[in-house]
Amino acid sequence: MSKVDSHDLIRVHGARENNLKDISIEIPKRRLTVFTGVSGSGKSSLVFDTIAAESQRLINETYSAFVQGFMPTLARPEVDVLEGLTTAIIVDQQRMGGDLRSTVGTATDANAMLRILFSRLAKPHIGSQRAYAFNVASVSGGGAVTFERGGRQVRERRTFTVTGGMCSRCEGRGAVNDIDLTQLYDDTKSLNEGALTIPGYSMDGWFGRIFTGCGYFDPDKPIKKFTKRELDDLLYKEPTKIKVDGINLTYEGLIPRIRKSMLSKDVDALQPHIRAFVERAVTFQICPDCDGTRLNEGARTSKIKGKSIADACAMQISDLAGWVGALKEPSVAPLLDALRHTLDSFVEIGLGYLALERSAGTLSGGEAQRVKMIRHLGSALTDVTYVFDEPTAGLHPHDIGRMNDLLLRLRDKGNTVLVVEHKPETIAIADHIVDLGPGAGAAGGTVCFEGTVAGLRSSRTITGRHFDDRAALKTDVRKSNGAVEIRGANTNNLRDVDVDIPLGVLVVVTGVAGSGKSSLLHGSIPPGDVVSVDQTPIRGSRRSNPATYTGLLEPIRKAFAKANGVKPALFSANSEGACPNCNGAGVIYTDLAMMAGVASVCEECGGKRFDASVLKYRLGGCDISEVLAMPVSEAERFFASGAAKLPAAHAILERLAEVGLGYLTIGQPLTTLSGGERQRLKLATHMADKGGVYVLDEPTTGLHPADVEQLLVLLDRLVDSGKSVIVIEHHQAVMAHADWIIDLGPGAGHDGGTIVFEGTPADLVAARSTLTGEHLAAYVGA
Repeated sequence: MSKVDSHDLIRVHGARENNLKDISIEIPKRRLTVFTGVSGSGKSSLVFDTIAAESQRLINETYSAFVQGFMPTLARPEVDVLEGLTTAIIVDQQRMGGDLRSTVGTATDANAMLRILFSRLAKPHIGSQRAYAFNVASVSGGGAVTFERGGRQVRERRTFTVTGGMCSRCEGRGAVNDIDLTQLYDDTKSLNEGALTIPGYSMDGWFGRIFTGCGYFDPDKPIKKFTKRELDDLLYKEPTKIKVDGINLTYEGLIPRIRKSMLSKDVDALQPHIRAFVERAVTFQICPDCDGTRLNEGARTSKIKGKSIADACAMQISDLAGWVGALKEPSVAPLLDALRHTLDSFVEIGLGYLALERSAGTLSGGEAQRVKMIRHLGSALTDVTYVFDEPTAGLHPHDIGRMNDLLLRLRDKGNTVLVVEHKPETIAIADHIVDLGPGAGAAGGTVCFEGTVAGLRSSRTITGRHFDDRAALKTDVRKSNGAVEIRGANTNNLRDVDVDIPLGVLVVVTGVAGSGKSSLLHGSIPPGDVVSVDQTPIRGSRRSNPATYTGLLEPIRKAFAKANGVKPALFSANSEGACPNCNGAGVIYTDLAMMAGVASVCEECGGKRFDASVLKYRLGGCDISEVLAMPVSEAERFFASGAAKLPAAHAILERLAEVGLGYLTIGQPLTTLSGGERQRLKLATHMADKGGVYVLDEPTTGLHPADVEQLLVLLDRLVDSGKSVIVIEHHQAVMAHADWIIDLGPGAGHDGGTIVFEGTPADLVAARSTLTGEHLAAYVGA
């Protein structure tokens, strides 16, 4: 074999990232390799944090130091040898930008092409492509400019005009918001008496200094006695420089300050207490000037064959593809070809039901991943490594076949395709399989099996044993004790749906992607005692961990404080107990500009994050750092009895163990948790909520077949404890286990939005009248 042919493998030796235990594997190039194993076994650590991360780091190093200064710096993964890497393209499930102006069209370049098309063909002509962009405001200005010409100073008057498409009323957001002033302050009190009810606006800090020293109003006078001028200055004054006690400060009215700090951000990205304030104080409504299209009148009235760019973006993409396909204009032929290809890719990938105007932040993880795939489908690049994170997430069994075809097409063009996946349908098409495990967290991180599908089936690994698992249909189903009545639901694509969702049982709502499942549950179930656990990611820094997120740390800190006669703040690494050298981070970060920063374990605390004086305080024979280093299962035993008996902490730990997170260390940073672990962490925190109705959005995402069994036991336990559980789900094991199924369809987008079946799983299989019925029948072997 020549030297050239010896590069047909990606060699990984001594990988130790996160929980990987010094593993070495060889992955064949130009093949489809699936990485599987229980949730938390180390799949993402190997594929994303080691192979893909090193490939991207090496590519970044080919740029000049100047360019690297503008790029994110990536640390070298913990691995001895990585050979045979090719350019890696990562297609993950990270939600797309939460910016209010980011849409499906802007995220895929489809809008950019449409804007050029309208600027060339639309009548009346209103300007360049910027005139059709809702992110570009119309501005004009003028003034004198001075420059040198031939050694002499020359002064000229210049004017400029930019014609943008942005609606001036809503600034391209499509919605306007009004602020309820009664939620900002109590007008019977003065500012010094605490009139302001906005989170973070107290008179103790900077705001107090600014309000007291600005001189625009008397801080001791009740707000209802303010003159019109004083109230206007408090609420609306533009940023103005002021001097207080010799310090230069900026005063700004409450309304513009709130708009900048809270309303310009995605509501879901805000901290819970600020989000609660925004939802209470702000009313959102469709912009009356542009009717939600985000565009000004010029852009809305410039048309091609009777359609404006707003009309085109509002159409379902499958319909828009047909409209663009009918345009015959030789002068823009290359542009039409590119636009047709992009729109056809949407349809091919099963996203034809979306519209280009759909806000990118509202896409599910699976939809976001498929939108990112679009730009790679027609690429002429070969010998690239494509890395996918559960590409079947959010897909109905009917759509999984299409996704498999796309993965095989990418491979057949001569690319290496690496897929992290749990679904047997996708594992079955693999050329090569790497099974990690045997357990999760510290019990995982080793390679249990490498080889073919047939080899996996006969192996005794957890994945091999569960590969052909099929849940049986329930022989007897529970009887409901009431119903949530939904009448005339028409959110998004729903067509005046009337449905009674039974209570006191396990209900599964299913249907192809885009059929209207989320619209029915999240948009139509009246709020009240409903606990909704969706797939929005947990936002947390490396200082957040399961103990802080679940509220577990609070009773633990108080117990330590009580046992030792000191204050609770000492037992927080983010507060008074933090190691002074590393500020409670446990590591010292050294920034090396365009080179990857170096994180070294803090020498003072040895990575324990606490000041040495705090570690002498003990509870049940352990210091606080030892407690935070315990796995959930060990901590549950520790706080169950004896000197450290703590019922409040034990109850939280019990819930974490119930959702299958017994292996997680309670002090492990949230940033190291996988997607499935994060959702189950959310579920555990909500299990103590008082709500009687639980709505879960695809809880099997990221779960191994062995974990799905555990989830079904948990759902049964919730229902048996008197709760009503409604699950949006595509996994046939959950459907087979349901007491009642509601199937939406028959298709996606405007081909969906109706109820095509209601009844028990057995009736659905017997009828086989829907796509779901056919796939469930095949799954249970009926």
